[in-house]
Amino acid sequence: MKTSTFKNRIKKGMVSLVLTAVVSGVANLAQAQTVKNVVLVHGAFADGSGFKSLYTELTAKGYHVTVVQNPLTSLEDDVAAVKLALDKQDGPAVLAGHSWGGAVITEAGNHPKVAALVYIAAFQPDKGESALQWLQTAPPAPENGVLAPDDKGIVYYDKAKYHAGFCADISKEEADFMYASQGAFYAKGFVTPITNPAWRNKPTYGLIATEDKSINPDIQRAMYKRSNTKVTEVKGSHVIFMSQPKIVAGVIIKAAENASVKN
Repeated sequence: MKTSTFKNRIKKGMVSLVLTAVVSGVANLAQAQTVKNVVLVHGAFADGSGFKSLYTELTAKGYHVTVVQNPLTSLEDDVAAVKLALDKQDGPAVLAGHSWGGAVITEAGNHPKVAALVYIAAFQPDKGESALQWLQTAPPAPENGVLAPDDKGIVYYDKAKYHAGFCADISKEEADFMYASQGAFYAKGFVTPITNPAWRNKPTYGLIATEDKSINPDIQRAMYKRSNTKVTEVKGSHVIFMSQPKIVAGVIIKAAENASVKN
């Protein structure tokens, strides 16, 4: 073999190795894509404004946060609103839901951009189950103020019980504003069964509010135990995302970091 031919082959081989290394590096970079988006979904008897403190904690850590104003008209409508928000994300996201929002993220979490799920004192039904089924597995606390549906099928929370039953560890002024800004929750959402629970296929984290008077903490424990959810117990009312935003943010950040490593 001529020396020049041998050298050319060596050069081509080196170029091939370099190209392979570059392609491999790009692939590894894509796999290690960090999760910096968080989508927050509120529950019944509330709206997105309650997430302000949690939003502040997360954005201070460099996360891009989207707060969904779900219409509360049905499970399907709420899921559609969440999917719309997920469509607009520029990369993978952690999807977190509070209370009724847990049922919503259970269905909406199948969106391809969802890297992990976080349940904040939230419902976590399985296929064929509804939020109401789980709510009925333990007797309500005396402070619980969920009323029967009115003639339009809308469920409200008794104003006289709202502070003690829903958000006892925030100020009365905050509670009054929260009550005034809540959406109209249609009862049919409570009885609509889940069709495809995302927690069966996505990394899942849950926060249990140990002083919760709206969703019995034992209900939360039973749901999360069944699904092998990574659990953090927090001493606080149903709205721990307001009273304990640093702890809730910490769990969301952990979910994002772990998802970044696995992607």
